[in-house]
Amino acid sequence: MGLFLLDYGAGNVHSIANAIRKLGFDFQWISSPDDFHKATTLVFPGVGAFETAIDGLSSKGLLQPLRDYINSGKPYFGICIGMQVLFESSTETPSARGLACIPAPIEAFSNEDKSVPHMGWNSVELMDPEDKDHYEGLDESSHYYFVHSYRFRYDESNQEAAQWAHSTSQYGQEVFVASVRRGNVFGVQFHPEKSGLVGLKILDTWLRKSEFAQASAPTSVSRGPRPPKARDGLTKRIIACMDVRANDDGDLVVTKGDQYDVREKVLPAAASSSDAVQAKTAGAVRNLGKPVSLAEQYFAAGADELCLLNITSFRHSPLHDQPMLAVVRAAATRVFVPLTIGGGIKDTADPDGTKRSALEVAGEYFRAGADKVSIGSEAVYAVERMLERGGNSDGTSAIETIARVYGRQAVVVSIDPKRTYIDEPSSYSGPYKSELVYGEPDGAEKDRGKAWWYQCTVSGGRESRPLSVVQLAQGVEKLGAGEILVNSIDRDGTGLGFDVDLVRLVKQSVRIPVVASSGAGRAEHFAEVFEQTGVEAALAAGIFHRGEVQIQEVKQVLQRAGVKAR
Repeated sequence: MGLFLLDYGAGNVHSIANAIRKLGFDFQWISSPDDFHKATTLVFPGVGAFETAIDGLSSKGLLQPLRDYINSGKPYFGICIGMQVLFESSTETPSARGLACIPAPIEAFSNEDKSVPHMGWNSVELMDPEDKDHYEGLDESSHYYFVHSYRFRYDESNQEAAQWAHSTSQYGQEVFVASVRRGNVFGVQFHPEKSGLVGLKILDTWLRKSEFAQASAPTSVSRGPRPPKARDGLTKRIIACMDVRANDDGDLVVTKGDQYDVREKVLPAAASSSDAVQAKTAGAVRNLGKPVSLAEQYFAAGADELCLLNITSFRHSPLHDQPMLAVVRAAATRVFVPLTIGGGIKDTADPDGTKRSALEVAGEYFRAGADKVSIGSEAVYAVERMLERGGNSDGTSAIETIARVYGRQAVVVSIDPKRTYIDEPSSYSGPYKSELVYGEPDGAEKDRGKAWWYQCTVSGGRESRPLSVVQLAQGVEKLGAGEILVNSIDRDGTGLGFDVDLVRLVKQSVRIPVVASSGAGRAEHFAEVFEQTGVEAALAAGIFHRGEVQIQEVKQVLQRAGVKAR
């Protein structure tokens, strides 16, 4: 079988390559238009903007050969953008024309009743469940990972386009097509290479078929198009986060700090301890395991996503920090759920003065296997500059440049706010009056009768900035971030639970997905933050690393509480 993969030049295509190798298949990359003639089976994966994909294909002379390949009747499997290019156009960029195999446009999700992008694990409904031979391993009882802002809306009135519908999914009140199948063409909106073992099964099922079987799906749904059931299957995500830094020997380890202090406590000189291990490690960087090994463990344990944060940034330059890049590459070959990388994603310069843009740095990590990049302090500075210009952006921030090429779903902004108390809240008339949070009479004693607003910080919480959390959240959304990770300086490492007031405030201020972080000490804390704030995901680190709470324990608590979990 002449299996080829198509890369138009943007997005994390190496995840699908890792998955295909994992399944035991060999493949080649399309490197020139002539390669289409050698291919007998073609997979086109990718994420990013519709226009970027079309322009990338056109600039390399690959668009017409791709159209000719599909028209030849040879097997084609399109993933995410590889499915969307089959359509006539996208409202994301109306001037960009797709392949027009399917006579319909790709349109934006409405954010009136939900966050956009649609990001997370959702279920699918098969158009004809009795005809399972043509469903390539899809299962209505499973969940698959979606991350997109634009979709093919299921529309019975457009019968020609509706007959391409192979399965559907629902997000909020919108029913959209999750997969298309007709003749030699198979396409999925979700990412099988990031959908765990059920996603690998889809790839394996399709690739193991004969080329004749791959190219001979029914030309229409046997029972005709029908309206799917109204069923939003999106689950809440549980994310395992690993703070990675070099120890004193130069090895990268996963660590966790107490209020950002990642070194083991030094024993008092007068203390007598029989714990030789504690005495030996006192003052050393806390070592909770190797990042790749822990990532693999969390994948096996059922984590919905993984996050690797380089908390010491880069030794020399982002593109020369090979140990961290090597960690991402190795992790991406072993875990098949979304992987976020953070730390040092900014405009910078090498020691020799060579300038490196945030886009270039992000691209290196995407090619290494990351699916999203996390931006921290740079996002605060970008919003401050935008506010100084009266709310107008100049298009040069890391958020904007990365989102423009890879799509906003690839950009996470990690924020680190802290409480700033107001001495006399009843007489306060300052700029953050509408954002004040008031202590409950039966709440923590230190908060009773007080009020506070949440002030943003940079450098891991070490420096305060004259910016509120609402200003920052709304600012990064405007700049193009696709998700916000909300840390809490006050709750980090306390085990008291997420700062529900903070998380709720951010969630109510934006229309993009929000991840709660900091403070989880028990599995019940996850159910609490989901029920009281409506956020899409919750993240923890230390309690998972130390084995105090298991990921499956969290999922069981969520299910008992009636919270959807994978």
